[in-house]
Amino acid sequence: MGEFVAQSRFLGGIAAPDVDAILAQATPRRFRAESIVIRQGDPATELFLITKGRARHFFATPDGRKILLLWLPAGDIFGGAALLAERSTYKVSTEAVKDTTTLVWSRPTMMALADRYPRIRDNALWIASDYLDWYVAAHIALNCHTAGQRLAGVLVSMAPLLGRAVPGGVELDVTNDELASAAHITSFTASRLLSEWHRQGTVIKRRGRVVLVAPDQLIKMTA
Repeated sequence: MGEFVAQSRFLGGIAAPDVDAILAQATPRRFRAESIVIRQGDPATELFLITKGRARHFFATPDGRKILLLWLPAGDIFGGAALLAERSTYKVSTEAVKDTTTLVWSRPTMMALADRYPRIRDNALWIASDYLDWYVAAHIALNCHTAGQRLAGVLVSMAPLLGRAVPGGVELDVTNDELASAAHITSFTASRLLSEWHRQGTVIKRRGRVVLVAPDQLIKMTA
């Protein structure tokens, strides 16, 4: 089994032979970077498990703005609404951030698997609970935290999911605009804060990348 299985909360607690049986009923599918995989409002007909690459949720507002939400590494699922007993729609859109491979189950297939392996629904419920925790934290931050605290919080939360160790720190492939959207601040404010932290030695700002040199300092900002 691939490394993504060990990283997947969706498959957690399921015996290896059963995991094999679940994966055997999925269809591999690849998506190029920046391609939209599912769109909000479309019928929730498929569930996706990321095996390699990275994706993220976003919400398209009526006036055409794109609000970035959660980043999804290998092992994460999206399209979980396909597991609901009543037919539903995707609440948000999901796009590939880089070239991404997935395993895909149709709704009837996944419903049958969940009946056979109840832990699937338990795990999906835990993931939904985590989404609620994220939303509550984001709502509190928007109402109670400064722009700097919100940006620091985004960087700290992204590091264990999307960061990779490099000499001098942890590097994230993320742009100012993406950070600004996730932190609910303007791109100018994100650029200003990153430049300030760069001068202080807390981060190193590169084109399309940020290296967290002193994440402990950022953690203090979020407290």
